[in-house]
Amino acid sequence: MRRLLPTVALLCVPPLWADEPTPTEQKVAPSAFNTAEPQPKRPWGEGDGKSYWVPAVGILGFDFLLNQFDRRYVEPQEDFRSTWDSFEHNLQASWVYDNDTFEINQFGHPYQGSMYHGFARSAGLGYWTSMGYTFLGSAAWEVAGETTPPSINDQITTGIGGTFLGEPLFRMASLLLETKEGRTSFRRALSAALVSPANGFNRAAYGDRFDRVWKSHDPAVHTRANFGTNVRTDVRITEGPSDTPAIPPSYREGQGVVDFTMVYGLPGKPGYRYDRPFDYFHFQLTASSANVLENLITRGLLVGAPVGDGETYRGVWGLYGSYDYIAPQIFRVSNTALNVGQTGQWWVSKTVALQNEAMIGVGYGSGGTSRRRPDYRYGVTPQALLGARLIFADVAAFEVTGREYLVTDTGTDTIAGSENLERLDASLTVRVYDLHGITLRYVLSERTARYDELADVEQRVAVVSLGYTYLGHKWFGAVDWRPNPEERTKEILE
Repeated sequence: MRRLLPTVALLCVPPLWADEPTPTEQKVAPSAFNTAEPQPKRPWGEGDGKSYWVPAVGILGFDFLLNQFDRRYVEPQEDFRSTWDSFEHNLQASWVYDNDTFEINQFGHPYQGSMYHGFARSAGLGYWTSMGYTFLGSAAWEVAGETTPPSINDQITTGIGGTFLGEPLFRMASLLLETKEGRTSFRRALSAALVSPANGFNRAAYGDRFDRVWKSHDPAVHTRANFGTNVRTDVRITEGPSDTPAIPPSYREGQGVVDFTMVYGLPGKPGYRYDRPFDYFHFQLTASSANVLENLITRGLLVGAPVGDGETYRGVWGLYGSYDYIAPQIFRVSNTALNVGQTGQWWVSKTVALQNEAMIGVGYGSGGTSRRRPDYRYGVTPQALLGARLIFADVAAFEVTGREYLVTDTGTDTIAGSENLERLDASLTVRVYDLHGITLRYVLSERTARYDELADVEQRVAVVSLGYTYLGHKWFGAVDWRPNPEERTKEILE
């Protein structure tokens, strides 16, 4: 799997959604086999609005089109000229660790898996069943889509990481389609198809069979879109004296940065329950003018329960699934992991709220530098996260998140050693008017590598950026479950 853009573009063709005609507009010929009375549509995932065959056909069709494109336009083409003989050989072959580029293995494969997941979810299937389809779809590609031996690392990033990425994309698309009026505009339908192409394809290809919208149960949602520029950068690299790379010229002031963050299912909203996987999730996408995709981070609650039911603190804890892709130009890290963690909110005072998140877990990840080959190595990867957002009414919010990854040499066939990678992301956002604000952001990324046959490496990237922010919530996502929040908000504002 090398390039997904042509196939994604094909699947993103705008679906021909049309408003359902009223009973008086329906025109039917007199017959014993039809009726002028409108037939009610079944809810999402019930009756003919649910199918086990449709996602299977969609996944295999997607793999076939991707293989046809790759065997014609992607080098080496021989890797994709699969035949019945190569299929039989891969069925009997031992699984290996492949060495495709970091972008392909750590972003391309998870995105491919998110397509599989989207085909199943938009056909009315639940999360766990869709994960099964994603895992089997990945295995089918490994043995039939390529002539090279099936890859262990690809199966993990596609079959598991794909669901951790695919579920937030499916839910964001569903949220765009969910309206109080029950009708979806063409603009919303097109936006949803761009977010989750497999969802858009099923809605277009099967008419009104899958146009019912999956119910979100009205979660508390906070979104933030930031458009900024780097105003200060600091890059430091320490390696062996004979192999010290130059600092990338793209790391200079003036580099453009776009960041989108969405937190879905914030704890504390009365009546909201965490019964389904990813009823809480955090999604962040950062792009820059220097290397396009700088990070893509998702984490969601798989199984959990509420904690605290008082007037000042409420939260949720349990098992989280996470997929992280972080690539600040001179090095990169990615991990697909399971974590034990907790998310909550504490009302410090009448107007100040503190949201927090903490988790620790282990996954299968990779880390390395972009300055030499091979540029990354796989291994079992413990990780930890600690984050907080301090919200000052509707005035400002200070947010800080720290992450750490330890890429070990367990579960790999490369040289002995390990990599420790850390990332600190801090920002101060001030609301200026309505939903418009400004954000000052500081991001620090550090990597320390120790390998038996290579010189020790220490790399550090610090970036300060300033930009415009469009908020999705005047109170920066603070959830108020206390008595009479409307009256208290009015009192505070006055």
